[in-house]
Amino acid sequence: MQFSSTPRGARLARRLVSHYLESWGHGCDSPLNEKLTLITAELAANAVRHGHVPEREFKVRLTLTRATGRVEVSDTRTERRPPSTAQEPHPDAESGRGLLLVAALAERWGTVPRRAAPGKTVWAECTC
Repeated sequence: MQFSSTPRGARLARRLVSHYLESWGHGCDSPLNEKLTLITAELAANAVRHGHVPEREFKVRLTLTRATGRVEVSDTRTERRPPSTAQEPHPDAESGRGLLLVAALAERWGTVPRRAAPGKTVWAECTC
């Protein structure tokens, strides 16, 4: 799925991930739907805030197997990569906790260069 690199695009990404998971048998109140929807919200917000390139969109890929749900969020900004481990922000900071949430909710997460295009992909996996 492809979205505008705006707050509206990030909201739509979150809602569509929840909708697809529900249509695949994981209702809105299921642990997998709740986790992947929140992870998508954080990663999409990061793509909009830190990965925005004018006139470029971000992409979301959602896959589900019997054992694992995986979400990938790709943006086109190559030079700004998230740290390899989530870092605790200053206690007074108003932001900077998104990757801590991702790390707490996902069994595994990471970042890789974007396939066949400039940019990066941040991914997270949760067990079903």
